[in-house]
Amino acid sequence: MKDLIEAALRARENAQAHFSHFKVGAALEDHAGRIHTGCNIENASYGLTICAERVAVFKAISEGALRFRRIVVAADTGVLTPPCGACRQILWEFCGDLEVILVNLERRAETFRMKDLFPRPFDVSSLH
Repeated sequence: MKDLIEAALRARENAQAHFSHFKVGAALEDHAGRIHTGCNIENASYGLTICAERVAVFKAISEGALRFRRIVVAADTGVLTPPCGACRQILWEFCGDLEVILVNLERRAETFRMKDLFPRPFDVSSLH
């Protein structure tokens, strides 16, 4: 777990947060134990901004990972920062009920399950 937390904190340093100045890092562990990282990348056209969690998921999938154990989300906040709604949707659809660890720069952490953060998700079962 320590390696995953440190990977998320390192990824946070790569964030491109020129507008919000709110850097976030994520580290997603797949079932093989590989760690896939992401950071938030902002754009002057805010709608094109992408969060750290989605970068990590998309990067992992592009590298062939399809099953995941846990994700760490790191931000510099006193109140730990959970994934936004868009990230919760992506995490649920591509990762399922994985463990979500929120951490800040002081390494204070809390752990949740996706089903607790996203209790009534819209997914493929909603399409039938």
